Amino acid sequence: MFTGLVEETGRVQALAQNNATGIWTLRIAAQKTAGGATTGDSIAVNGCCLTVTARDAGALAFDVLDETLRKTSFRLLRPGAAVNLERSLLPATRMGGHFVSGHVDGTGEVVFFAPDGANHRLRIRPGREFLKYLAYKGSVAVDGISLTVAALNDDAGTFDIWLIPHTLAATNLGERRAGDPVNLEFDLLAKYVERLAALR
Repeated sequence: MFTGLVEETGRVQALAQNNATGIWTLRIAAQKTAGGATTGDSIAVNGCCLTVTARDAGALAFDVLDETLRKTSFRLLRPGAAVNLERSLLPATRMGGHFVSGHVDGTGEVVFFAPDGANHRLRIRPGREFLKYLAYKGSVAVDGISLTVAALNDDAGTFDIWLIPHTLAATNLGERRAGDPVNLEFDLLAKYVERLAALR
């Protein structure tokens, strides 16, 4: 479980498949996160919960499932790409952001991203099947970042988010451009309500 408050942006060193085993391995340079992690820890990487399989003082390695490559934007990661990192919650962790499971629902496409005064407006188009989970002033995780829905346009199939300068400086969103994919995780409560209502 995570909060969607990014602790560090790491840099992809490699995403490669082992020809003998078929297993994909993602290796990320990350000073702060790698220093406090141990093998077996859960780390949210761009909002996707992965298990540390190896580490050293300045890097982390993760095995990546084929399903993860299908559901996320990881298949497009290249060496040097910035990724958002967050370690899992501890009992004493301050509870900012919102509850994020690290189970990415799918990807969305950046439609519009531009400054507006001192802030930035980010517009994203998710799969239409996910629009029902979005609500004005509700929570959504974008590349693992806890954000608030500022506007909805059901006809266009998009939602907007306002970003303050700190968010751009502390995450990888400053590198996003129109057409880029982002990982999306929608509110857990909305999905449980839908499930319970369907069973009644």
